[in-house]
Amino acid sequence: MMDCTAYRRSMMADPADPNVELREHRDGCHECTKFTDKLLSFEARLHRAARVTLPAGQPAAQPAVPLRPRAAPRAIGHRKGMLAMAASVLLAVVVAGVLWVAAPGASLAADVVTHMGGEPDSWLQTDVSVDNSELQGVLRDSHVRLAAGAGLVSYAASCAFRGHHVPHLVIQTESGPITVMVLVHESVQKPVRFDEQGYRGVIVPVAGHGSLAVLTHGPATDIKTVELIAAQVLDSITWTS
Repeated sequence: MMDCTAYRRSMMADPADPNVELREHRDGCHECTKFTDKLLSFEARLHRAARVTLPAGQPAAQPAVPLRPRAAPRAIGHRKGMLAMAASVLLAVVVAGVLWVAAPGASLAADVVTHMGGEPDSWLQTDVSVDNSELQGVLRDSHVRLAAGAGLVSYAASCAFRGHHVPHLVIQTESGPITVMVLVHESVQKPVRFDEQGYRGVIVPVAGHGSLAVLTHGPATDIKTVELIAAQVLDSITWTS
């Protein structure tokens, strides 16, 4: 299955690419649909700007001083080449800026998925809970307490993520193990869904406390169920500061 990073790289190379895999990923990914809309809108504005001409009947400006001798064809060609190169560089910078602003949530989701790959053993399905003192130790630095309503916590670790140590929990649910990452240093404007490399999840904003990443591994749990579990976990959290 194509992930968001590969999709966006392909779209930047050719926004009109008819590849079926690209279309299937876009249809199933809300964030990449928004990304594509922004990219195509930007492309359309560029094309319109390139077609701007003087209004019909408007006379060309007449020089007030004698014209200089016409440049040699080679010099004209060189100048056009330099202008084209400068325009290409400017376009690349503008597009990169637009895409960076458009998809910070997708970048965060990609980093969460990458982190999951380093802890495959955390996904075990079990009815054995982690020691409570260990759980509280993991949550303490993020000023979080977790009520029993969140479910059985079978795994708790303080993990390095984007320059900070964050709580990484696995909660056993009727749908199977669910991973929760408390990201107090990462903010999103609205919920970000993602489905990459076998991981399906959502990152939800938490006012004043960053965000919460909740995800599952494998196709068994649909995104709506993940969102319901995320809401349940969020309701079970008490922020101590």
